[in-house]
This record gives sequence, structure tokens and C-alpha cells, in this order.
Amino acid sequence: MAQLTFGDAEFAGKGKKTRKERFLAEMEQVVPWASLLKVIAPFYPEAGNGRRPYPLATMLRVYLMQNWFSLSDPSMEDALHDMPALRQFAGLSSLDAIPDETTILNFRHLIEANDLAPEIFGNVRRLLQRKGLMLKEGTMVDATIIEAPTSTKNADGERDPEMHQTKKGNEWHFGMKAHIGVDVESGLTHTVVTTAANEADVTQVPYLLHGHEQVVHGDAGYVGAESHADRADVEWVIAKRRSAVQKIENARERARAIAAERRKASIRAFVEHPFRIVKCVFGYRKVRFKGLAKNTAQVLTLFALANLYLARRRLMEPTGNVRPQFG
Repeated sequence: MAQLTFGDAEFAGKGKKTRKERFLAEMEQVVPWASLLKVIAPFYPEAGNGRRPYPLATMLRVYLMQNWFSLSDPSMEDALHDMPALRQFAGLSSLDAIPDETTILNFRHLIEANDLAPEIFGNVRRLLQRKGLMLKEGTMVDATIIEAPTSTKNADGERDPEMHQTKKGNEWHFGMKAHIGVDVESGLTHTVVTTAANEADVTQVPYLLHGHEQVVHGDAGYVGAESHADRADVEWVIAKRRSAVQKIENARERARAIAAERRKASIRAFVEHPFRIVKCVFGYRKVRFKGLAKNTAQVLTLFALANLYLARRRLMEPTGNVRPQFG
């Protein structure tokens, strides 16, 4: 850790903590730093004859803050200059050189080029499994559209060829889809798959199951999922299409069907929590990069961080007090 300057000491001694500082203090406790550093270390450049690289721990923290606060590479550099809380979290003092946008870009490219995002997601998932927060008894499946720029005012004069348009309701969307499999008991994401936006949700079901679940929940977009997944040992709790419910002529039977659909929806509501964290808390509403590969790396990282955010209070409990369900 860098030497504490007078400015840093004054900042550390101030009274009220901001929401950003409280958030970073919680993440400091729940992120599995040692295991993540172990994943990246074999690919991180060592000091040679040129400029000495920044410590890996510093760059990892900068990378995670970039995802938490939805910052571009230049914005992340500016934030490190402007915000003492972010510098302190990264282990930098006001006297230390701040990583510039190119350094931040190169670290992100290192994560993408070596396909380390799945390892980051997997490390977080294994941590949650060890803590008893993923019981694997059931899976909820769902998908969300992540918008991409539709403008053709770029060097190629065209939209991203790996993104596609799709119609949802009466509106057209252009971008990609994030498909997730979520643990029924905890509401934590155990599987993430990305596709272009025009891929039907039901086609991704086989890739969203971990193989040990006894029941699978899904909305009406997953009608016919059992034929795609080929899992006879699973109970499929899939919502009926609204038109199918309305076609029931007997009023009493229709009322029973509506009540059954509401019970199904109350269980599926948990699957929306990871989407809320990624889109509303972390601010990831539109893709930042071109192509599925780069955006998939960011999506995997974001859902790993969303899991830690959702489970933060349980992870901060003293050992032995972790309960398998969320209160």
C-alpha cells in the first residue's frame, strides 16, 4: 500500500461516509481477491526493462470499479484523478501515478484476449456454493435485451453485424440478449449465455441448466422448453400464454388458471433481481463495445459482481451464521 499523504490522511479522517464509500467498503469484504488475482496473474506482464507495470491488485480493482460505476476508459482515468475514495480503493495515494486510459484499456483487453471473464464468474459462483448460497434444487430461466447503437455513422458505415433487431411487444429493439439461469432459493445467477437479440429465449434453455435441478421455472417465452432441453427428470413450471388462459370458457376454471399463473409469477420474480442490479445499480443498459465477444466478457463480469452484491450481507456474516436462504 502506498504511503499516506497529508491529503489522504485528511480524507480518511472526515466524518460522513458517502454511499460510494460505503459500497466500496462492502465490496472490499466480499470480493474473493486472492482467487481472482490467482486467475489473472499468469497472464499479467512482469517487470522488465521498460516501464514498471502497475501492481496487478491495483489494476483488478480499477477494472471492477469500471464495471460497478459504468465508466469508459477515459472516464475511469478521470474518476481516479477526481475521487479520493476510488484512488484509496485502488491502493493509490495522491502522489502515485494514476493509470491512464491506455493502461486501463490494455488490462481490459488482457481479460478479453485470455478469456478470463468466465473464470472470474466461476470463482464467484464457487465461493457462493461453498457458503451454501446456491442449493441447486431449482433453476429459473430468463433473458433481457441489452441495446446496441443503431447509428451507421461510423468508419464501416454499418451497424454491428453481430447484433440483431427483434420485436418485443409493439417495440423494435437492436442489440444482444443476456440469458441467465438463476438459483430458485437464493436468486443468484449460476449460468450466463449471450446471443444476438433475435435468438428465441427457449433455444438457450439447454445451456442455462447446471444438470442437478429438480424443477425449472420460466415465463411464457419458454413454452416447449422440455423438448429443447431433453430433461425428463425435471418438473417444468412454465407460464401459459395469456391468450391460452383467456380462451378458457368456464369462468371458475379460468379464475383457477389465473391464480395458478400468479403463483408461478411470484416465484419467478426473483429472476428479475440480477437484471435490476446490472441495469439499474451498475448502469449497464447499452453495450459499450463492438461484437459479442467483448460484450460477453463484460456481461459475465457484471453478473459475477451482481451475485456478490446480492449476497453481500450473508457473505459479511461471521462464519457459521450463513443461512442458505435470503431473508
